[in-house]
Order: sequence, then structure tokens, then C-alpha cells
Amino acid sequence: MSEPATEPFVLTVGDIGVTQSQIVTPNGVAPLAGSSWLATDMSVTQSKIPTWALVVAIVGAVFTCLLSLLFLLAKEHVTTGYVQVSVRSGDFTHTTQVPVTSLDAVTNVRASVAHAQALAAQASS
Repeated sequence: MSEPATEPFVLTVGDIGVTQSQIVTPNGVAPLAGSSWLATDMSVTQSKIPTWALVVAIVGAVFTCLLSLLFLLAKEHVTTGYVQVSVRSGDFTHTTQVPVTSLDAVTNVRASVAHAQALAAQASS
């Protein structure tokens, strides 16, 4: 472990901060060069009928009969869970869980981890 970071963060992933040369976590500071990163998607995406569609179908069924039942075909995708991000640099390891509420959020966390891996490779050269 080395001294606390004096450089500005280039990237943050959950509670992990990344500078040009260091990884900063609540557990301490480690060198970025030679670090390895892993993102594990622990989220679940479900498809369901939104509440508004149920209400419109029920209210509409009273007035227009079967036509309003087409609203039951409306679907929304709901994502819940987290992406687990682990970083290892020498003997130092840290794992964090980043909550996600959409597939875009999962993609953004994965992109951040890929960027951290690229910074680690660049710091090693």
C-alpha cells in the first residue's frame, strides 16, 4: 500500500476511485499498474405489464369492450440488482457492489471497468 492519492480521480466505479497511477478505495490505496479488474453482472431484468396498462384495460373494458384489452400487450422491462466490481493489485483486493436500475446502467459500469483496465495497461507500459 502506498500514500493517499494526491492526483485527481480520472474515473470512479462505486466506491473505487482511479487516478493516473493509483487505485483508491475505503480499504486503502494500491498502484494502478498491473491491476486486474472484474465486473460480474448480478442484475435481473424482468418484463411485466405496467400498472397504467392494467388500469386502462379494466376501465376501457367497461366502455369499449375488447379493444381496450390490447393495452395488456404493453410491456416494460424492469432491471434490479447490482454489478459486482472487483479489483486486485498485488496483495491488495477490493470488491464493491454498484446498484443498477436499467440495462444502460449495467453497460455503463462495464464500460467504466473496461476503461479502468485500459488505464491499468497504460500505467504498466
